[in-house]
Amino acid sequence: MTTAWTEARERGSAWLLGAMVAIVRHLGWHAGQALLYPITLWFYATSPGARAASRAYLGRVLGRPARARDVARHMFTFACVILDRVFFLSGRVAGYEVRVQGVEAVTDIINSGRGCIMLGAHLGSFDVLRAQGRNSPVQVHPVMFRLNSGALTRLLERLAPDLSRDVIELGAPDAMLRVQECIERGEIVGLLADRAPASDRMVEVPFLGAPAGFPAGPFVLAAIIGAPVVLCFGIRLGPRRYLVRFEPFAPRIALRRGQRQEDLRGWIELYRTRLKTACRAYPFNWFNFYPFWREVPDG
Repeated sequence: MTTAWTEARERGSAWLLGAMVAIVRHLGWHAGQALLYPITLWFYATSPGARAASRAYLGRVLGRPARARDVARHMFTFACVILDRVFFLSGRVAGYEVRVQGVEAVTDIINSGRGCIMLGAHLGSFDVLRAQGRNSPVQVHPVMFRLNSGALTRLLERLAPDLSRDVIELGAPDAMLRVQECIERGEIVGLLADRAPASDRMVEVPFLGAPAGFPAGPFVLAAIIGAPVVLCFGIRLGPRRYLVRFEPFAPRIALRRGQRQEDLRGWIELYRTRLKTACRAYPFNWFNFYPFWREVPDG
């Protein structure tokens, strides 16, 4: 079983993925949806590590042992989100219902002339957020780890090269400088704060009943930049139905001299609490198909 998500490259033949995208784009959403059933069955049958990780998470969030059909539903929801990426990234959003809540948390900041940092998670669809960002009065720049991206990511990013150009690659030498420049121009920088490369420092906090490691990097970055921070989740509610929810998080993240570690843990625990609430409300939307919990004491 792969123990680090950065070690797991995306699966799937480039030819097969290309054929699927072509079918979806020419025959439409219903044809793509029909393809998801055999695809999910294949992934379920050939991915024991992902099955085990899904079962471990669902057992915690559902409060009972996860059944095989729960794991299959979890994987099918993920497949549905991947299918919808094709449509969001290519701008084919007719037939989709996307509700937005709490957008004032962002617009109030932007209207004041400031940029902001938007923290998300591998909860639902990041691409529905990117698609919504096309209507934003300012540019939205995702900060992403791309070293383990495979045929699927490369193929989908070709559907939206304009969005790909806005990506800030995590680990690039100029990543911090680009983030700061974006914020100074009054733009939005988005980070997913529930996962990080193995080189990032992790902080162990209780999550759904056991210690789990959350990356310090997004919170340290936000503290250095000094920008307002907003949470955002793009939650799949059903077929072609999404909820984009914004939540105020902090006017700025401060790490006091002499109390830096305590403050950092406090911010991560606040994020953990918000993520836990979202996971309990939408349990099949959180997609971390690798061992997330390390059953070790908090060091």
